[in-house]
Amino acid sequence: MPLSHRPPPGAEPMADHDTAPGRAMTRTIELPDEAASIAFATALAMILRPADLILLEGDLGAGKTTIARALVRAVANDPELEVPSPTFTLVQPYDLPGLVISHMDFYRLEDSHEVAELGLDDALENGAVIIEWPERAKAMLPAGGLVIRLAEQGEGRVAHVAAPDADWLERLDRMAAVDRFLEQAGWASARRIRIPGDASSRRYERLAGGPEGACGLLMDMPARPDGPPVRDGKPYSRIANLAEDIRAVDAVTAGLLAQGLSAPRIYAIDITNGLAVIEDFGSASFNSFVRDGMDISEQLTAAVELLAEMAVRDWPHAAALSDGLQYQFAPYDRNALMIEAELCLDWYWPYLTGGSPDDGVRAGFIAAWDEVLPLAVADDPVWVLRDFHVDNLFWLPEREGVARVGLIDTQDCVLGHPAYDLASLLLDVRVTFPKQVSDDYLDVYCALRGATEDGFDEASFRQAYAILGAQRATKILGIFARLAKRDGKPGYLRFLPRTSEVLEICLGHPALRPVKLWFEQHLPARMRDRGPA
Repeated sequence: MPLSHRPPPGAEPMADHDTAPGRAMTRTIELPDEAASIAFATALAMILRPADLILLEGDLGAGKTTIARALVRAVANDPELEVPSPTFTLVQPYDLPGLVISHMDFYRLEDSHEVAELGLDDALENGAVIIEWPERAKAMLPAGGLVIRLAEQGEGRVAHVAAPDADWLERLDRMAAVDRFLEQAGWASARRIRIPGDASSRRYERLAGGPEGACGLLMDMPARPDGPPVRDGKPYSRIANLAEDIRAVDAVTAGLLAQGLSAPRIYAIDITNGLAVIEDFGSASFNSFVRDGMDISEQLTAAVELLAEMAVRDWPHAAALSDGLQYQFAPYDRNALMIEAELCLDWYWPYLTGGSPDDGVRAGFIAAWDEVLPLAVADDPVWVLRDFHVDNLFWLPEREGVARVGLIDTQDCVLGHPAYDLASLLLDVRVTFPKQVSDDYLDVYCALRGATEDGFDEASFRQAYAILGAQRATKILGIFARLAKRDGKPGYLRFLPRTSEVLEICLGHPALRPVKLWFEQHLPARMRDRGPA
């Protein structure tokens, strides 16, 4: 049964409540049967994050364990997973894909101070926590828990949900919007499968058993809020020309499909709320082949052929959206490339040195890049997908030609130099291709362009390839440091040595001498390899 999140008469919508500190924001959700309870828990599982605390209150038989069990099973993607009640053990941990969950039951606590012995603080530091009977130790619990008070009602139950803060309120409202969208799109009966998040702000779910048994992916892409102004009154995202909302997905997907390329088809879309159901390419990413130790020469060759074809096609500067409006593709210009490169100063420099670069260091950095970036400007810009690498490429062998390469994560598409996406592929920072392999495929690309295009300037292309490869590595040093520091994702730090190696390879091109001299003076390879001071 679909989860409506529409409060019954007399219940106040959460969005209308006062959000002052200490004021609970509540919503009443009717769960008329077991299926509705499981649907509610499954929807909650889709938005669960590390450090979340779920407090399940209610009398005996109210359904607390039903909700907890369904939630754990949904995160585990295993509807048959054994989830025993921790009434006697008090704590039951689950190390699940992308999220550790600790299921606790305080019913048998003799003293609220026993909570300290259960490792609640450590459990919240390492994952999410679900607690049944939290009332028995309320004074010992940290603030910020989502309270779900369950009560029997007829053949089912009713859940009174209290959000502790604006973040939970926003997530719950988003959960309700997703539920309404799936119902309206005809996908409400699909089984929802959680997909662990990555570095992006988008969220995905796998949908199985949709209309006529179809499979798909739910894309949850709310509009990007403007960050603080960083230059000329504009936030970083606008200067770097990043996608601001799902309109970019709509436009880019339509354009790629019109060119006969394999982007995920959009089955349903809600532009206003930033939601879509899109085609699921499965699990055969290029990187999955790499992880399994398989030879991916066929796949890489197809990807290089695809980029060579894209480089000689005409690409529109605007596209019609499904709502009738126009989407304009931004240029990958000096401002966008420079603000990206400066992430190295803003985040990687402090990570490495513990301080901030002075004005002279920054001025020298900008001056060095200003000398070389004009050498990587395309006379006839093409669509640049910006994240064209093995994690975002899927092998679709049942299709023909370049359509065998499935393309995802294309929403940040801009108009720029075709060398950028080739550098993104062959100079990958998460997968290490030997330099000779990268060089060989660069040769393949240049041979393809030279055979099909009169006047192809190979030397100029190779120069742009090195410059844009260096720019990309420079910005990624900053991005990975930012992910660790700001977003609490330290796992990306393990890619810094490879990113530094890619940068050093690119700096070997003579055209990059000004940038090379700056790095040798301020952030030499030996300093980058040594790590934080």
